[in-house]
Amino acid sequence: MKQKFLYKMNITHPLTWRKGLFLSATFLFTLLMIVGCKKKETTIGENTIDPNDLLTSAGIDTFQLFTSTFEVDSVISDNPAFALLGSYNDPVFGKVSSEFYTQFRLSGFNPDFGDLNTIAIDSFVLGLEYVGYYGETGNQVFEVFEIIDPNGLHIDSTYYSFSTKQVDSDNLIATGKEINKMDPSVITVIGSDTVDAQLRLQLDTVKARALMLEAMTNTTTFSSNENFSNYFKGLLVRTNNGPQASGEGGVFYFNLNDPLSKATIYYTINGEAKKYDLLINTEAADFNHVEMDNSGTKVQNVIDNPSAGQVEFYAQSFNTRAAVRAPGLSNIPKNAIIHKAILELPVQYQTGTKYSPGIDASVARKESLTSSKLFSLGSGIKAGFSSSTKSFKVDIREHVQNIVNGTVENTDIVISPILFITTVDRIVFNGPSTGNKAKPKLSVLYTEF
Repeated sequence: MKQKFLYKMNITHPLTWRKGLFLSATFLFTLLMIVGCKKKETTIGENTIDPNDLLTSAGIDTFQLFTSTFEVDSVISDNPAFALLGSYNDPVFGKVSSEFYTQFRLSGFNPDFGDLNTIAIDSFVLGLEYVGYYGETGNQVFEVFEIIDPNGLHIDSTYYSFSTKQVDSDNLIATGKEINKMDPSVITVIGSDTVDAQLRLQLDTVKARALMLEAMTNTTTFSSNENFSNYFKGLLVRTNNGPQASGEGGVFYFNLNDPLSKATIYYTINGEAKKYDLLINTEAADFNHVEMDNSGTKVQNVIDNPSAGQVEFYAQSFNTRAAVRAPGLSNIPKNAIIHKAILELPVQYQTGTKYSPGIDASVARKESLTSSKLFSLGSGIKAGFSSSTKSFKVDIREHVQNIVNGTVENTDIVISPILFITTVDRIVFNGPSTGNKAKPKLSVLYTEF
């Protein structure tokens, strides 16, 4: 599914090691070059390595890997970088849908709309600036509901991807305007101005008039953002597309903090066109509600039967993470210095096909084999995607050294879409038993002292 932003060895017993077992031709060639060439003497690094301490230079790329997928719950989704909206039916992962809740802030306190009897409300529009999308462009059916939950929304509260708020039953989308085309490439013109691409949802003008009436009859409601949010707690914006065929639909990303993302009342009074904005900004609380249904899919089978992940395993934002374990790392000699440890994970993706794996993936480790708590492998460590090899690669040297030193347990390495709580990215990895040519591999280079 297109995603765009406008922005080896089968080891069944402990390993044994012998001195000099992995001396390579490159190592010998380098040694001959050092002996056969004269160069200016220097004392820099003189005492770094004592040749008498060198026992073995070794490289291993035949670790047995165990790959699997596990579900994630309690994903925090408040104040996200992007609001997610839309639905699609993923042929591998199943159904995906997202909606969002948001507050609004006043563009000006105590607005004077004049005599409401002389006002003609032209339109009430919710504009949302596109950032990107995952899936396909096309028509979707929209619904907008006013939040009536007594607790409202609060910027300092924590909301999860499963959180909801009580909403009114009346759909605020203007009659006949429920179907809108989702397409970030479409040029958006507001009045005479061409602006960055937006989704513009036409709302019921009856609600706009009610807001204006409140401003004119209750002088305190529009006197502060706090008072206003107690009166108008915000909106739930969602799609209601019904059944979708496999591969149909998409989830779209919106920047709610952009000045153009707002609800605007357009009205005319005494022949003069005017407008009033309700803003969505960094002071407005918002969160994504995301639902993913893997039932009946290969993904669910791997979740339920981890051994099935040896053929194919998965990761999906908000929902699942991929896990890789290499028990053989525990057999590296305890006096080893790790020079390089590269984990390469091929994926099932070809350029130009629908489903993009994203440009990077985050990498972490489980605290233990029995704990789901995750820890970073180090500052800035991530798995980069190579479009040429169609694989993710990450240097886990520091992590492997920590295993050798005994400072961390040799447990699962966890891979996730790097924008795990911001997009609906998903990745299909080849497992060690895949029928595809490219298989996951861990290569370690070390020196034993």
